[in-house]
Amino acid sequence: MRVPQADGTLVRLPVGVDSELLPDLLTLSDVLCTGCHAAVTGHVGEDTTVTVIGGGAVGLSAVLSARMLGAPRVILMGRHADRTDLGVELGATDVVAERGEEGSERVKDLTGGDGTHVVIEAVGYQDAYDRAFGVVRAGGTVRRVGVPQHRDADVGFPRMFFRNVTLTGGVAPARADVERLMPRILDGSIHPGRVFDRTVSLDEVPAGYRAMNDRTALKVLVRP
Repeated sequence: MRVPQADGTLVRLPVGVDSELLPDLLTLSDVLCTGCHAAVTGHVGEDTTVTVIGGGAVGLSAVLSARMLGAPRVILMGRHADRTDLGVELGATDVVAERGEEGSERVKDLTGGDGTHVVIEAVGYQDAYDRAFGVVRAGGTVRRVGVPQHRDADVGFPRMFFRNVTLTGGVAPARADVERLMPRILDGSIHPGRVFDRTVSLDEVPAGYRAMNDRTALKVLVRP
């Protein structure tokens, strides 16, 4: 296997190949660092309410990260009960299964009509983007980490300018977050590896991707 820029990207793990922590540590390669990056750059803290849109592995990692940073309330918007149930176990305080305007109104109801300080959009579709602006409070932040699957996105007067809403997003610098997160995994503070719900061999990788695409698997772990 060839790893580009391996001297800067590879991390030696302080555990053996049979460690029960390997699934948790594997999340450092992508989803946990992405969820954490969203929460950190959204300035989530002890006085911050958060909505996470999307119950995939990144969204669930964002739930865990927001709670890890002290957020007292984390609302998870998702419609797959097996995923949102795991989200509750990882720290979500509320689950909103409704979509569209109904979902936005439900979040408003939960927050006294205000919406939340931070919204983490972990899907990448247009409807998730629109929903994010429907649930963010005035003066809040919409943080995008779902890879955009659309070209156009309204950033005009009604939803952003007059409400002083900040829009930010981008790719997580995963390697930079490893040092922050690995100690929490090693000491048992967090267990992000719970997002893996299926294990496949190298030969089964295409089937694993199909399972994730078909929503029959949340996140697939590959073992040689």
